Amino acid sequence: MKVFVHILFLFLCLPPFVSAQNEITLSGKVTDTQGTSLPLVTIAVENTTNGTYSDDKGRYSLKVTRGKQTLVISSVGYETIRTTLNVQVNRTLDFTLKESAVDLNTVEVYGKTKTQQLKEGAFAVNALDIKPIVNSLNNLNNLVNRAAGIKVREEGGVGSDFDLSINGLSGNSVRYFIDGVPLDSKGNDVTLANLPVNLVDRVEIYKGVVPASLGTDALGGAVNIITKAEKTNFLDVSYSIGSFHTHRADLNAQFVERHTGLIVRPTIGVNYSKNDYRMKDVEMRDETGDRFITGNPKRFHDGYFSLLTQIEAGIVNKSWADEFFVSASYSKTDKELQTGSVQTKVYGMAERNSDAWNVSARYGKCNFLTEGMTLKATLSHTWDHSITVDTAYRKYYWDGGYIVSQRNEIRGGEPSMRHYKRPLTIARANLDYRLNGHHSFNLNYHLSRTGNDRYDDLDQSFVPSNDAVTKHIIGLTYSQSFFDGRMQNVFFAKDYVNHPNIRQTDQSTVTGSNKVQGSTTKNYFGYGTGLRYMFFEPLAVKVSYEHSVRLPIARELLGNGTTIYANVALEPEKSNNANLAVFGTWRPADRHTVYYEANGFLRYVDNYIQTSVIEKEGMMQYVNDPAVHIKGVEGEVRYDWDGRLQLMANVSYQDARDQQEFKEDGKPSATYKNHVPNRPWLFGSAEASYTFRNLLQKDSKLRLGCTLQWVHWYFLTWEAYGNRDTKARIPSQHICNANVTYSWMHDRYNIALECDNFLDETAYDNYKLQKPGRAFFAKFRVFIH
Repeated sequence: MKVFVHILFLFLCLPPFVSAQNEITLSGKVTDTQGTSLPLVTIAVENTTNGTYSDDKGRYSLKVTRGKQTLVISSVGYETIRTTLNVQVNRTLDFTLKESAVDLNTVEVYGKTKTQQLKEGAFAVNALDIKPIVNSLNNLNNLVNRAAGIKVREEGGVGSDFDLSINGLSGNSVRYFIDGVPLDSKGNDVTLANLPVNLVDRVEIYKGVVPASLGTDALGGAVNIITKAEKTNFLDVSYSIGSFHTHRADLNAQFVERHTGLIVRPTIGVNYSKNDYRMKDVEMRDETGDRFITGNPKRFHDGYFSLLTQIEAGIVNKSWADEFFVSASYSKTDKELQTGSVQTKVYGMAERNSDAWNVSARYGKCNFLTEGMTLKATLSHTWDHSITVDTAYRKYYWDGGYIVSQRNEIRGGEPSMRHYKRPLTIARANLDYRLNGHHSFNLNYHLSRTGNDRYDDLDQSFVPSNDAVTKHIIGLTYSQSFFDGRMQNVFFAKDYVNHPNIRQTDQSTVTGSNKVQGSTTKNYFGYGTGLRYMFFEPLAVKVSYEHSVRLPIARELLGNGTTIYANVALEPEKSNNANLAVFGTWRPADRHTVYYEANGFLRYVDNYIQTSVIEKEGMMQYVNDPAVHIKGVEGEVRYDWDGRLQLMANVSYQDARDQQEFKEDGKPSATYKNHVPNRPWLFGSAEASYTFRNLLQKDSKLRLGCTLQWVHWYFLTWEAYGNRDTKARIPSQHICNANVTYSWMHDRYNIALECDNFLDETAYDNYKLQKPGRAFFAKFRVFIH
C-alpha cells in the first residue's frame, strides 16, 4: 500500500515539472484612453479558467503555455479586447481600453468571482456573496442559515446564544474567523449575529476539511468572514427598525489621503432590542397567582444591547509593504437573561455585561525574500471582561411575577457578581511560495493564549483562580494545478500543541478540577488532502479528507460564568472527515445559468464534545461522548436568468448516531446507535427573487424576494429514554420570509421592507426554546462611492 501511495504521489508531481518548461509569462499594464491606470481588469485565456486581474496600478502578470493563445481583456464599462498571439518567450503587453457606450448587460466577463472560484476549488466549501442582498440583510445568521448543510439554531431573539451546525458537527467544533484571524479577537460576544453587515464582502464556509492556512483546530468546519477591500473613498451607512423594539445601525467607511496614501477605515455597529415577543402556550400563573394556567405572555426581561467600534489605519503599495495596517476596536454587550438552558427556568433580574478592547497590526508583502513568496503576519491582543450579576433571591414565572426564594436565580446559591477576565493574545504568520504555475507551498503558524481570571465580589465561598489555555498550531500545505487549472491537488499536515494551566478548585466533583491541576503539554498530529478535476464546466468532481483534531476552547473547559459549568477534564476531539462532491455550471441558453452541487460526507468522531443539560438547575456542561458517527448527503441547485430571476433550493440529510456500546461499568448503553438528540437531521430551504430594472426611474432596481426554511421534527433527548409517543420533540417547522427592496441613483439610496415568519408559526430551535413569531423590519441604507 505504501509503495502504491509513493508511486501515485510521483505520478501527480511529474507532469507540472515537465510542462513548467513550456510556461511563458505575459505582463504589462492596462490603462484607459487618457492614460489612467485601470484596476480590477480581467486578463484571461479564452475558453479556460486561466486568468488574472490588474492591480491598483493597472499592472498584471499571467502565466500561459507556449504556443498560440487568445487573450480576452475586459472590464465593466469598457469595450472588450480579444487578441490572438503566438507566444514563445516572456513578453510585455500593454492594453488600452475604450469606454463602452452599450448597456452593462452586454459586457462579457470571463474572470470568475472569488466566491465561484472557492466553490470550484478542491475543498468542500460554500461561498456566500453579501452584495446582492446587503440592502435587506440584518445579520449574517439569516444568510448562513440558508446554505446547504448549514443550520443555525438560535435560543431566542436578537442577541441570543446560537449554535451553528455544519454537516452535523456544531457548536465549538466550528471556528469563526474574520479575514483569517479568530473572530473572538474582537471580543467573546462579537458573533455573526451582531457583526456589522456593511463591513462584509463575503462569507466562506469550509465543511469538515479546513485548509491548514487558516491555522485552526476546527473539527466540523470553519466560517471565514472576508471584509470589503474597496479601492477608493466610500461611506456606507444603514439603519433598521423592527418589531419587539428592535433597532440596528451600521457605519463602514474608507478615506484615502492622496498625497501620503494613508488609508483610514472607521466601523461602527449598534444593535438594540427589548425582545418582548410573546411566548406561546407556556405555563404561568393566573391573575390571582394561586393557580397555574397555559398562556401567551410577553417576555419581560430579555433586553439586549451591543456596540462594536473599530478604527483601522495604514498604507498599501509601498516598497517595504504591500499593506500595513494597525487597528483598535472596542465592543460592549449588555444582556438581560430571561431563561436558563431550558424554557421552564425563568429569570427576572439576572444579567450579563461584557466589554472588550483590542489592538492589532497586520503586514503583507509580495515577493518577500524572493520572487513568488508572500508573507502575511498578524499580531493581536484583546482585553475581555465579563460580569454576571445574580443577586436576587427570587423565583420568577412567565407572567412576570415572582416569589421570594432562598437562592439566587441562576446557580441556586449565594448572591453573586462573578467576574471573568479573559485576555486573548493571537500571533499568526503565513508564508506562501508559488514555485511556478503548477506548484505552491504554504507554511502557517498560529499562536493563541486565553487567560481566565475569575473572582466574585459577593460570593465569599467562591475560590478565585487564574487559568490559561495556550495553543500552537503549525500547518504545511503543498498545492498543485494541472491541465490549465482543470485539476487541483492539495496536501497538508498540521501539528497541534495544547498547553492548559488549570488552577481552579471549586466544585471539583462537577468540574473535574480534582483530576486536572497545574500545567500540562500535549501534542497531536493531523493531515489531509483535497483533489478536484473539472472535465468541462458542467461536470466536475472533488474529494477531500482530513484527520482532524479539535482542542477544547476556554468556554468548554472553563464555563461561561452563567449557564455553563466548567469541565477541565475534557479531552480533545478527533475525527476522520471525508467529502465527495459532483458539481458544475450549465448554460443551456443565452442569459440562462444553472449551478448544481451534490455532496456526500462522513464524520467519524472520537471523544465527541457535546452539551449535557441539567434540567433541574437550568445549567449545561460540555462532556465527552466516546464516539459519534455522522454520515449524510446534501444537494443544491441555483438558477439565474439575466441577473433578474434567481431561484435556489437545497436539502440536507445528516445521520448522527452514538457509537458507545458499553458504559464505563461494562453494562450495555441504551443509547447505542441512537440519533444524537437535539440536532436536526433533515432540513432544507428555498429562495426566489426577481429584480425589475429602471422601473420607476433610470438606474433604479426593485427586488422582490421570498425564502422558505423547513426542518423535520427531531427528539429533544435520547430516543431510547421514555415513551416514544409522549417524549419531548422539537416539531417540524415551516418558516416563510418575504422582502422587497428598492434602490435608486446607482444603488446610492436603498430601502428594504421585510416580514419574517409571515405565517406566524411557532418557531423552536436549540433545546426547544421559542423564537419570535411574525416580525416586521424596515432598513434604509446610503452608499456613497
